[in-house]
This record gives sequence, structure tokens and C-alpha cells, in this order.
Amino acid sequence: MAATAERNLSHQERVRLALLALPTFALAFAITTVSAYLGQVTRTYTQDTIVIGVIIGGEGVMALWIPLIAGAWSDQLQTRIGGRLPFVIGGSVPAAVGLILIGFMHSLVAVALAAAVFFAFYFVAYEPYRAMYPDMVGSDQVAGRAQSAQAVARGLGTGLALVGSGLLLSLGQAAPFLFSAVLLLAAIGAFVHLVLRQGLHEQPDREPGQGLRDAAGTLRRLVAEHPSLRFYFVANALWEMALAALKAFVVLYLVQGLGYGLDTSSLIIGGFAVVILGGAALSGKLGDRFGRLRVVTVALWIYGLGFAVPAATTGRVALGVASVPIALGGGTVMTLAYAVLMPLMPEGKHGALTGFYSLSRGVGITLGPLLAGILIGVTQTGPFSATQGYQAMWIVCAAAALASLWFVRQMRLADRDRQELRRL
Repeated sequence: MAATAERNLSHQERVRLALLALPTFALAFAITTVSAYLGQVTRTYTQDTIVIGVIIGGEGVMALWIPLIAGAWSDQLQTRIGGRLPFVIGGSVPAAVGLILIGFMHSLVAVALAAAVFFAFYFVAYEPYRAMYPDMVGSDQVAGRAQSAQAVARGLGTGLALVGSGLLLSLGQAAPFLFSAVLLLAAIGAFVHLVLRQGLHEQPDREPGQGLRDAAGTLRRLVAEHPSLRFYFVANALWEMALAALKAFVVLYLVQGLGYGLDTSSLIIGGFAVVILGGAALSGKLGDRFGRLRVVTVALWIYGLGFAVPAATTGRVALGVASVPIALGGGTVMTLAYAVLMPLMPEGKHGALTGFYSLSRGVGITLGPLLAGILIGVTQTGPFSATQGYQAMWIVCAAAALASLWFVRQMRLADRDRQELRRL
């Protein structure tokens, strides 16, 4: 993607970016609490890492179909509060209920079902909310910084959840999930109130009269006709695979594999999240100035090679050094993943292609914990027996990040295709 001339943000754009980032903070806190600490909760009932991976990978299963429906439907829905906000409201409340249930259930099946409820309604709320970014930001010149603002909020939510929820979990199973539910409801309530008060809920450029089946057909046609979307789909799935494998088992790697206490592990991961936040804050500006795909390519080399270090050694100095490029690369990729897609979105198809984005994410989120769980299981008595097999998760992370580079290269060669898609 070619670099574009950078311009300063207007006051109105800054206000909108700050407002749009508010739900991201709470949603990131909630999803991180579940994906990072659900493994620790389920380990109370089972030692099978494949089962743990399947339960955590339920997030990806929901992402395979709910985002497409919710995103495309929000393109067409017309109410007095717009088409997106009804989904944001209607998904957030049951998602909060699912969080609370995770905290108070005391069997593997019950916890798994509560997690499934949370994952399902998380996507009902999140996909139409995320489609509000291209609705409200508009200019491609600030797309990278728009995603950077969201990534900073996501990094804050992720980092605080990794530290705070771990500490809360040491007080009892219910504490982190109950806190996450309260935070989610408060943030979404404030967001909806401010959006309505400022009159930002209108949805421009929709195509009235097109049903879900028509929207799905349009999406299939766009994907079939434009290879850049297909390359993006696989690349984004691989990025999410790496991240999902890491989130699912990093706490167990530190606690069970390296022998740290839960409190210490939470603080270690929190320090890691601070570096992620730095990468997220910087990458949006770099992406707008030098081109998002160019920045992502550099970050992926740093990210993937960084993952190779903990796959090869458990030396604490080496792990400390490797954590910096992993965190910086991860923060950059997380920030720019959606910004790379935004220029490919035709007007009026923001919801549908946001659903496409999450379908891609869903593939990675499903496969990451599953493949890592399988590899951990088969290496527990083999080369990674010293860490009970948990060291094997780094192999999945490194392989996914480095494999995505080929697809990113193909996207960089598809500039003409992207420009054609942008004009539709």
C-alpha cells in the first residue's frame, strides 16, 4: 500500500476517535479476561490441553458466523438510533451476563456454556460497533491513526486485564469476571449516551432494501472478484492464530511451565502489555506516513523471529530480551490489521466487510488454541517436558506470523486491484 500524505487531525476527528475508543477498552478487558484466564479456571476441572484449547477456541467458532450476520444486518437496519447501536446494546447486556455466569459456575460443562454465551453476544455487539469506525471516520488519510487510537484503548484494556484480572482471580473465581461485566455495561452505556447526545448515530451511504441474502451475495462476489481480499483473509487469520495461541496458553506457560505464581505471572504479562501499548501507539502514525502494509511487513519479521526465541530456550535473560520485539511487533500487527482492510471497503458495505474481517479472525482464533493445545499435549513427555509441553505454543505463534509474510507480499502486489475495489 503506497504511503499517503499525512495531515493533522481536526478537533472533531479527535473527539470522534476518543469516543469510538471507549467501548474498545471495555470489550478488550472482557475478552482478555476470558481468553487469558479461562484456561486457568478450566484447569481446575481438566488437565487436557486439547479440551482447554477447544473451549477457549469457542471464541473463534462464534466468529465464523455471527459477525457476518450482525455486520451485514447492521448495514440494512434502520431505526431512530441508527443501524449499529441496537446491536451494540443488544449484544453487550447478554455478554455481561455470560461473564458473570463464568465466575459462578462450578463444573467444566457449565463454565464452557457460559463462555459460549459470552463469545456469541460479544460478536453481536462488537462487529456493528467496529463498523462505526469507517462510518464516522471517513477519510482514508486518518485510518491508521483511527486504528491506532483504538489499539491504544485495546492495549490499555488488554494490559489492565492481564494484570488486574490475574490478581482478582487469586481472590476467587468470580471476581475478575464480575468486574469485567460491570466495566462492560458502564462503558457501553456511556458510549451510547454520548453518541446519541452528539447525533453521531446516523449511518451514511447505506443501500436500503438489500436483505441479508443479497448482502451475503455481494460479499461473495467481492471476494471472488478481488484477490486482495482473499490474500487479506488468510494473512489476517494467521495473525490471529499467533495471537490466540499466545493468549490461550501464556498464563499456563508461566505458571505451570516456568513455575511462576499467578500474581507474578500477571505482573510479567502486564509489563509485556505496556510494550504492546507502545507499539500500538506508534504504529498508526507510521502506517499513515509510510504505508500500512510496509510497516506490517517489517513488524511481522520482528514478531515471528521474536517468537522463535522462547520456542528454543527457557533462559530468562533470553526470554526477557525476546519479549520486546514480540510485544512491539504484536502491537503493530494488532493495530494495523483492520486499517489494512478499511481502504478495501466499498461505501455501504462497511458492516458486511467488517463481518468478513471477523470471519477471518474466527478461523485464526479457532485454530490457534486448538493447534497449540494439540502440540502441547504431544510434547508434554517429549522435547518440552521441562515446561509440561507449554513451550510448544511458541512454535505455533512463530509459524503463523512468518507464514503470513507471503500473503502480505501478494497484497502489496495487488495495488491495482485495491484501487479498483475502492472505486466500486
